[in-house]
Amino acid sequence: MPWCEECSKYWTPNSMNDDGTCPTCGRVVEEPTSEAADDEKAPWHFKLMIGVLVVYLGWRFVQMVT
Repeated sequence: MPWCEECSKYWTPNSMNDDGTCPTCGRVVEEPTSEAADDEKAPWHFKLMIGVLVVYLGWRFVQMVT
């Protein structure tokens, strides 16, 4: 988390200005993030876990019906 020396406060990226400055004193606290960082994809192991969960729940549904 970015720290502002003048304000003695931690700022979350959402609470800072878009250009990475402190909303209180205007000092540059952190470099602005690029828009590409917001477009991160889910990791492969998360997709694998979701796939395994779908197969497991499908099999449990088949067992329930029969």
